[in-house]
Amino acid sequence: MGCVVVSCINTVCYALTNRHVSIVITPNPISVYIIAFNEAEKVADAIRSVAWADEIIVADSHSTDGTVRIAESLGARVVQIDFEGFGKLRNDAVAACSHEWVFSLDSDERCTPEAASEIQALVAQAQADVFFVPRRNFFLGREIRHSGWYPNYRQPQLFRRSQMRYEPSPVHEGFELTPGARLGYLKSAIWQLPFKDLAEVVAKMNRYSSLGATKRRQSGSSYGKALSHGIWAFWKHFLFKRGFLDGWPGLVIAFSYFEVTFYRYAKAVELEHQAKWSQDWKNVLKR
Repeated sequence: MGCVVVSCINTVCYALTNRHVSIVITPNPISVYIIAFNEAEKVADAIRSVAWADEIIVADSHSTDGTVRIAESLGARVVQIDFEGFGKLRNDAVAACSHEWVFSLDSDERCTPEAASEIQALVAQAQADVFFVPRRNFFLGREIRHSGWYPNYRQPQLFRRSQMRYEPSPVHEGFELTPGARLGYLKSAIWQLPFKDLAEVVAKMNRYSSLGATKRRQSGSSYGKALSHGIWAFWKHFLFKRGFLDGWPGLVIAFSYFEVTFYRYAKAVELEHQAKWSQDWKNVLKR
């Protein structure tokens, strides 16, 4: 006899045959959250890559390009969160999740079948509470194997929500573990397409350097520090992290690290002196 699935709500799926109704309960349900802002070109593939999850949350910050419509059409639940920095955004996204186990996926990331299978197995085994996930990156027509872009761990992406939270930083947010939380690593990697083109490289550099300039640690910045830290960022990725083995894309990556670092410090100087410079300009106009 054939079996027709008629509905699936969170973790309980009802399968109807002509003889009986069977109920299948997922023992370790997983919520996935995806942060998004005007990601209409990327969000659909991100959602499809985690279709195996029990719940998909898209944490949107008032997109205007169709992101919400696309996400909802694919069955994701969209929650609107005002953007006040990436740390707070991620904590609010986790708060919107229904289940204890959470998998974090960005709009430019794609979960692979291998990673999905490993995630489900690790959650079932529960031998750790928080897991780092390796990422493979594709940029300018090729996979980037060096430049610090593999395994390219960011904050843990698979975790029990009771065991981890993000630091409330505006960008490049850290994380805090609950005392006693067990840490693990996935073997299977997910994919990331960090930039669709060079224009997005420049746009993200500008946005992230502006957010980074507001961090408390940027106080006391100077143009000298901007230049020296920028140069170090370039050589760290191009030479010490062997970006030169990635060819021209490796050079672009290293230069982008120079730019974002230089402008983060330079913008911090600007923020510190902005009021005075504005008054100086008004005084010039009065001459």
